[in-house]
Amino acid sequence: MIDERDTTFLDQAGSGQAHAGDSHVSGPLETGIEVGGRVKWFDVAKGFGFLVPDIGGSDILLHVTILKRDGFGTVSEGARVVVEAVPRQKGLQAIRVISVDNSTALHPAELPAPRTHVQVSATSGYERVMVKWFNRLRGFGFVTRGEGQPDIFVHMEVLRRYGIQDLVPGQFVFVRFGDGPKGQMAAEVRLDGTSSGPTVS
Repeated sequence: MIDERDTTFLDQAGSGQAHAGDSHVSGPLETGIEVGGRVKWFDVAKGFGFLVPDIGGSDILLHVTILKRDGFGTVSEGARVVVEAVPRQKGLQAIRVISVDNSTALHPAELPAPRTHVQVSATSGYERVMVKWFNRLRGFGFVTRGEGQPDIFVHMEVLRRYGIQDLVPGQFVFVRFGDGPKGQMAAEVRLDGTSSGPTVS
């Protein structure tokens, strides 16, 4: 089974090298087998993710180009997806998305337990910051308050705690942060859904 920890393969897949000679979008005559499964994980920023097939065997690679071409923006972990898939050198790859059922998607509280024990207490109020970069596969990223200000570290477990699955470079969010062992770390993260931001009690 392909795992998030197989970073070499994942980096290759993200750059289109994992399936040498393969196209992310199937040709007009290409047909595959219909397979249902659940989303193991999916990263829009990285451009792909994997499904665990009901029939067992290796995970199915799903590219965001296929997902969007067939009318779906993204899929959440645990969601049930039916695809048409074809065999590739590294295993099955989805060439069409037939249906997506998000009713089985996992609530943030049901996602895997945090993989780090480093936590900080917020010593700041909410500040509007911009996402500098975030890598969901590595589980962390940084946000910035502006030029000349130190970056603020954001761990995936903090996002999950507040029901956020991913961050995109250039996106604005609100954070409260504190001092960690290697610098400032986000303790709370809220999406920038209003002009005034979150209400601080």
